[in-house]
Amino acid sequence: MAALQIYDRRERALVTAGDALLSAAAAIASPFRRRVLPRDPSRILLFRLERIGDLLMVLPAIADLRAAAPSARLDLVVGSWNAEIASAIAGIDRVITLDPSWLSRGSGGAKLPALLATARGWRAERYDVALNFEPDVRSNLIAAMTGARWTAGYRSGGGGALLDQALDYQPSEHTTDNARRLVAAVFDVPSRPSRLTLELPESSRRDAATLIGGSKRPLVAVHVAGGRPVKQWEPERFLTVARTLVDVQGATIVLTGGPGDEPLIEGLRAGLPADRVIDASKAPGLLAVGAILEQCDLMITGDTGPMHLAAAVGTPIVAVFGPSDPRRYMPRGPHDRVIRVDLPCAPCNRIRLPPARCTGRTPDCLALVTPDRVIDAALAILDECRTARRNVPS
Repeated sequence: MAALQIYDRRERALVTAGDALLSAAAAIASPFRRRVLPRDPSRILLFRLERIGDLLMVLPAIADLRAAAPSARLDLVVGSWNAEIASAIAGIDRVITLDPSWLSRGSGGAKLPALLATARGWRAERYDVALNFEPDVRSNLIAAMTGARWTAGYRSGGGGALLDQALDYQPSEHTTDNARRLVAAVFDVPSRPSRLTLELPESSRRDAATLIGGSKRPLVAVHVAGGRPVKQWEPERFLTVARTLVDVQGATIVLTGGPGDEPLIEGLRAGLPADRVIDASKAPGLLAVGAILEQCDLMITGDTGPMHLAAAVGTPIVAVFGPSDPRRYMPRGPHDRVIRVDLPCAPCNRIRLPPARCTGRTPDCLALVTPDRVIDAALAILDECRTARRNVPS
């Protein structure tokens, strides 16, 4: 049995025991369970339940799948927090929302028994394939409960025995590459060049253009909030970077954020010239944020969902990484830069359960990232992009 990629010891022990039972049951049932991958699937169900960045990183895999099954109906199951973004993914026919309690913020979300009952109800759809991009035993169980004729996903979070086809999730590879490898394994298609594709509404683009108006360029989006304390680069350092770009480049700073980020955003806004700041934090939804980022020349952020949204609309990025593993989550556009420090303990990738020494303080892997490094990267990208625009034939 492959080693599980679960860093909480108690959870790993529990899932290991469950996997042993599932494997034994699968071995007993295998002579009576004749399953064959449909040659020409017409109904395919996809699972990507986690947060915005996790969804956006599998868009190339969805593009691969659409190319492999151009006439199939593709239904995508996401958390309600991602429903708006999912609705704008090219090639998706229907979006279904499912909010697991372990992913919902606060006390909301449904427990596993209720989720399994919901999945059982999907059997009426007669799915040919259920593809789970989540390396998690619980979502593997949900995928199996759909009654799809063929199920595929990863065994590395447990529950591989529930699936007809289970791959090892490679933690040293990018999330996008893991997802594309899963699609290629199931549909036997070569990986081909593919970019993230979102179909932003023209109304959102018009609203973004109105907000930005005649603001002086370059437009630099700054997303100060880290999403979690362990990923929070010091706000004062974001402010230092923003001030420098205003002074050196004459930049206009576009502030993005969401509910709960107001104190951080206000701290930046108050420290910058009023005529060089656009507060975009009240944008009505993620697609509106995407349209605003599409207008920007650069984004400066930590490892956040909006970072992946900027990547999806083609905006160059300077991303400050601390405990997050850039091999798995970094933006990979032609001008993107990741700024981090090499430490023996970094990247630990322990985002949900950070080490005790990193709780209640800025982790060393972020504290040692200086504003000068981010400023240098930002100036280099802006110069690269100006040069590229000058070299485009008119």
